[in-house]
Amino acid sequence: MGELYDRLAGDVRFVEGLKACLNCGTCTAICPAAEFYAYQPRQIVDILQTHDDQAIESLLKSETIWYCGECMSCVTRCPRGNAPGLLITVLRAASQDLGYFVESEKGRQQLAIKRTVGEWILDYGYCLYPSEILPEKHPEQGPVWEWEHEHIEEVMERLGANYKKTGPGILRKVPQEDLDEIRKIFDVTGGTARFNAIENYSKQKAGEMGIDLDDTLDNDYMKKIYTENSQNHGREL
Repeated sequence: MGELYDRLAGDVRFVEGLKACLNCGTCTAICPAAEFYAYQPRQIVDILQTHDDQAIESLLKSETIWYCGECMSCVTRCPRGNAPGLLITVLRAASQDLGYFVESEKGRQQLAIKRTVGEWILDYGYCLYPSEILPEKHPEQGPVWEWEHEHIEEVMERLGANYKKTGPGILRKVPQEDLDEIRKIFDVTGGTARFNAIENYSKQKAGEMGIDLDDTLDNDYMKKIYTENSQNHGREL
């Protein structure tokens, strides 16, 4: 076995997700992502079963591992109880920790996810927070969201949310002691270290590409990874 394979095999999700694949292809047949993307769960399992570090490294640097939607339909259909979707979580974690994610277009977008959803969890206690979903960053939301964002407190009150206020209710203000506890959980489980790795490897990649990257959401590197689309991700028909 190779070093990379051993690293993956040490993750309990890998042990739970890869048992005895018989290459029936049922996971690919049921996979929603495989219908649209150049992605086949069966091929992922094939590569992992080779124990070939070179092939695994190529996988960690590829677009492929970022196509899965984690719906776990594959688990419900596999006759052997394998979970390709669970294996993807292990591969993504390794790609982030080792810095391989910056070698693919979809992988580089991990920085955008970290700086939005990831940091919102730590700052607000919610993975999505209305005041931070800026209309200029999400033009696909259209003029309705632009108006709602401008009148967010009025809209939230009409919807019955306890927006930014103490006490019970939707979108209530999460107490600071609870936010501190969330940060401690991230520290203990490795989430903080992974966030730092995503930042460090992204800054290194931005330097290689000669693109500006600071600590905000408004810089050239963030704009590039947020909007870049090579149009080479679709499945060949």
